[in-house]
Amino acid sequence: MTTYDELTAWAGAGNVTRADPAVVSGWRIAEDQKALLVDVGIPVVDQLIEYVAFQAEAEPTLRTSVGGSPYCLTQKHHGGVVTSLQWSFGVEPGTGRVYYVLLDGEAWFANSSIGLWLRALHHYGLRVSESEVLHDPDDCEEEALAELRVLADELKKIDPAAFDGYVGFIWA
Repeated sequence: MTTYDELTAWAGAGNVTRADPAVVSGWRIAEDQKALLVDVGIPVVDQLIEYVAFQAEAEPTLRTSVGGSPYCLTQKHHGGVVTSLQWSFGVEPGTGRVYYVLLDGEAWFANSSIGLWLRALHHYGLRVSESEVLHDPDDCEEEALAELRVLADELKKIDPAAFDGYVGFIWA
């Protein structure tokens, strides 16, 4: 299991946000998954998570093109500019599956649970933070692609379901 200390070691304490227990108490997800949001938190991850945005409402607020509505966990704005165009990670009520919701509402499967999502984010964020090539891939495109293939293989070991297909799956 990923810990708050592990996340802050690479992301920094100011870049990991824990949920207020009162905010997630009414969410329809498993109690152990709520506890992870409260105790571990969510890191800001370069190029993936701009900021953590736990929704305050008890009913899911993210809208998807297939009609499902996950609870909002994070946001990233198009081009880093605060507009109505945003990408978000959200957790599906009942199942606890995490999705990456695109600008048009298309929902891509990310991970099977919040716990596996946090492990994947930790592994991804740690690897990117330690890699000179992944920080500036433009100068070494082939090296970056090779490193990303290795990273994808490592992420697949964390949550194989996140790699069961290539269309509509974020990590693959």
